[in-house]
Amino acid sequence: MGKCVNHPDRETPYLCMKHQTYLCEECLECKDPKIYCKHRSACPIWFMSKRKENWDAEDKNAATAAADCTVTFQPDGQTVSVPAGSTLLEAAQAADVHVNASCNGKGSCGKCKLVVASGAVESPPTPLLTDAEKKKGYVLACQSRITGDVSVQIPEEALQKKLKIAGMGQAVTEQLSGMVTEIDPMLKQVPLTLAPPTLEDSVSDLDRLNRGLKKEGCDVNRMNVGIKVMRQLAEAVRQDNWNITASVIRRKCANEILEVRPGNGAQPSLGLAIDIGTTTIVVYLVDMTDGRVLAATAGHNRQADCGDDVINRIVCAEKNGVKKLSRMALATINSLIGEALDSAGAKADAVRNVVVSGNTTMAHLLLQIEPRYIRRDPYIPTVSEFPILKAGEIGLKANPMGAVFIMPGPASYVGGDIVSGVLYTGFHREDLTTLFIDIGTNGEIVIGNREWMMTAACSAGPAFEGGGIRWGMRAEEGAIEKITIDPHSLEPTLSTVGDAPARGICGSGMIDLIAELMRTGIVDRSGRFVDMAGKRRVRQQGDEPAYVLAFADETPMEEDIVFTASDLKNLIYSKGAVYAGFTTLLGEAGMNFSMVDRIIITGGFGQYLNIERAVAIGLLPDIDRAKFNYMGNSSIAGAYMALLSGQYRQEAREICNTMTYVDFSSNPRYMDEFTSACFLPHTDLNAFPSVATPN
Repeated sequence: MGKCVNHPDRETPYLCMKHQTYLCEECLECKDPKIYCKHRSACPIWFMSKRKENWDAEDKNAATAAADCTVTFQPDGQTVSVPAGSTLLEAAQAADVHVNASCNGKGSCGKCKLVVASGAVESPPTPLLTDAEKKKGYVLACQSRITGDVSVQIPEEALQKKLKIAGMGQAVTEQLSGMVTEIDPMLKQVPLTLAPPTLEDSVSDLDRLNRGLKKEGCDVNRMNVGIKVMRQLAEAVRQDNWNITASVIRRKCANEILEVRPGNGAQPSLGLAIDIGTTTIVVYLVDMTDGRVLAATAGHNRQADCGDDVINRIVCAEKNGVKKLSRMALATINSLIGEALDSAGAKADAVRNVVVSGNTTMAHLLLQIEPRYIRRDPYIPTVSEFPILKAGEIGLKANPMGAVFIMPGPASYVGGDIVSGVLYTGFHREDLTTLFIDIGTNGEIVIGNREWMMTAACSAGPAFEGGGIRWGMRAEEGAIEKITIDPHSLEPTLSTVGDAPARGICGSGMIDLIAELMRTGIVDRSGRFVDMAGKRRVRQQGDEPAYVLAFADETPMEEDIVFTASDLKNLIYSKGAVYAGFTTLLGEAGMNFSMVDRIIITGGFGQYLNIERAVAIGLLPDIDRAKFNYMGNSSIAGAYMALLSGQYRQEAREICNTMTYVDFSSNPRYMDEFTSACFLPHTDLNAFPSVATPN
């Protein structure tokens, strides 16, 4: 016993052997925790000090757990527990509830609206909510921090509805019929009847298997076999009197026996073609025996909660981890695969071949490959051509040993979805000079023919997908898709998806609207609203002019749907980026529009595009309308072709290697062209004669 060095009136048994000083229970803390001490292993002060740290940590964890709050999302009643101080957006992501966060939670897009039904959250002031919305309890999910149990309502305008997507169901098989004449999957089921061993023929079971495969045309000189197959081989070959089925995956450099099972009867063989779009994911379930599409499903990519475009996705991956973004995409994909399998009455184990098509960022995120250098100079992806992978390695809802082919992509911003589109459209096999455009969040463009191809990407942004537009939305039920405006009364006639009450406006509706605003003189060529005093459809919305598409009593949200000057500006920038991409790429090739024989438009948005209206606003060139062709979702169609054919898989690699990529980020011509295209339709009216002198 001794006196505490800090409290001489207290006796204590705790002695610091290093400093030969006593410490009472209140003072139990090692003075030199980072310095080596030979007495530490037996030091009670060190032991009690570390134990106190553990108790403090346990108390802190207990306090955190006690502070967890329950968040309920209506109308489905989904609940989740999150720590106090979390944002409603973080809670939505934890509950797997879709909340559109176009700006990746920066509080700048105003899309992640929720209505607080009960409980309380802390929300900073924001100009992105109207006074009427604030009175109804609207908050921005990304800016609202949870302080206790809370129940929130997803507002009517933000509820996910059924997507309007062409080519679903039986029509898909009819559309793609005849595209592949000889089915040649990556993973083949090879039925074999082997000769039983005898004293005269005493080769090993594996040699006997290789001999049987060689007779069936397999290249056994490049055949690998794993320990798993060796272990199962002896029993498998003898269980059904030497009748077996070998699962063989064929890769570019080597083949591999993945499984040997008893019996050589036919079993269901299914495949998946998957298009991972930035906005939408589409899945086809395919019968690998005859190429029929058994089921087709589509849904929103849940990664959209982290931003509308690939740059925001990469930033989110840097902040929250690539694994999180991968899980979000897989959640959507596997849910769609489940729907397709259920509708066809099939099992995931029967899916042994998969082809995935998507842009470079989507492919990297799906495979949990670091994407950050895609957005950093000199903009290099980690992988451009992928080896054949296994479904189990990725986490796809399929047979774990199923072969997965990822469509190759030539550059960071021109990916496998464009290679897939070129494969499907087939212009790389023809003499006609073709301009190919996939209109989406990224506007990817290809120009060329069978002798050459050049490609580039222009950042069109998410405006035509609904991002950054006050009432913008995707082509779901209730989306305004067609508009005409009476030139005298300025009253609109609207057509909505599914003939449902208007909830917002989609990309095709926006193009119609801009063209009509120009035609009726509501906006001028510079994109400014003209003074329309006395017209009830044109008014001030806050501090800017706006056109009222639908009044509150006509909408399920009981709010006016308006199109503001800011919305118009965003769309002009987007259409300007696409048109500048056309002219810049043609210029780099030493060409102009008169030298183009055909323009192919693809992508979900392109299906509902009115060519005349798109030309009128300067999105598309003013050339012979007969040159325009719409070819649907070319990405999923090309994935389907590659799924069924080894020849098309090789052709996809050749397309990728043939393309010459042009980088617009450092191209001065592009910025000049973009500036000129930020008028309606363009600063040079000579390029748009039909708009300058309409019939």
